[in-house]
Amino acid sequence: MKFNLLNVYALFSLSLIVGSHAVTPKAYWKSVLPNSPMPKAIKDLLYTAEEKNTNAGVGKRYIGVTHKTVILIYSVSMDELKVDPNEVSFFLENDLHEGTEMKLHFVKDDKKAAFLPRQVADSIPFSSNKLPQIYNKFSIKSNSVEAKSMKQTLSVCESKGIEGEEKYCATSLESMVDFSTNKLGKQVKAISTEVNAEGSTPLQKYTIEGFKKLASDKAVVCHKQNYMYAVFYCHKTVSVKAYDVSLVGADGSKVKGVAVCHTDTAKWNPKHLAFQVLKVKPGSVPVCHFLPEDNVVWVPY
Repeated sequence: MKFNLLNVYALFSLSLIVGSHAVTPKAYWKSVLPNSPMPKAIKDLLYTAEEKNTNAGVGKRYIGVTHKTVILIYSVSMDELKVDPNEVSFFLENDLHEGTEMKLHFVKDDKKAAFLPRQVADSIPFSSNKLPQIYNKFSIKSNSVEAKSMKQTLSVCESKGIEGEEKYCATSLESMVDFSTNKLGKQVKAISTEVNAEGSTPLQKYTIEGFKKLASDKAVVCHKQNYMYAVFYCHKTVSVKAYDVSLVGADGSKVKGVAVCHTDTAKWNPKHLAFQVLKVKPGSVPVCHFLPEDNVVWVPY
């Protein structure tokens, strides 16, 4: 799956020009969150001046839409998805203890669409009724896999979501920071799953070596979406617990996992994948899952 690289390169060259006259995403983070380290999931999506003249790097970072974190959006039913249940690691909170073994699959996305500076992102249409204009801008054929993935992302971003959920699709790092701090305050930290491996790990058995609670009651979780540049579906929930979980795989790979447990699933789509995998009903028990490496959870501290 490839986008027109000339258009991609021009877009990110423009971001560098704009960035030279305005606050960069990295500088904005430091100004708003001076005491909060930037997680790897976000660092990996920053476009830097050093990459400006690396055509191979542009091709690797800015083409392709491959992952399926739409599974973690709770208004979506399994009927709408063609996905292997092993792609998402749902489990029960009662299973979160040292020594528990789980079969997990951590997939690295090596085609990372990077963040645009807010000024550039805000200048590009982001609406289903502007799809022809968006496709034309990036030289994407309307019947291509890329076009269908982008259309799905826009549909998810424009959907109503579940009752009581505050949702927002962030098209820049600055807008993600603003949404998260507006909902949780500025005493927040962002964390993400990190896998100590070069590429994707195989579906294998992992053992929990330890865990620690990071937050309870409220958090903002941001799921990376399939799009030309970095777009995150963020939602605030007040019925959630977040955990830092240390895991070791059968092949010896180490994982610093972020697990999120939803304590109130009564309003989720009853056909959601989680209920079918765990064989439970909406609202009956807390439902947990590990976040993929390119997702971010924001918690107060």
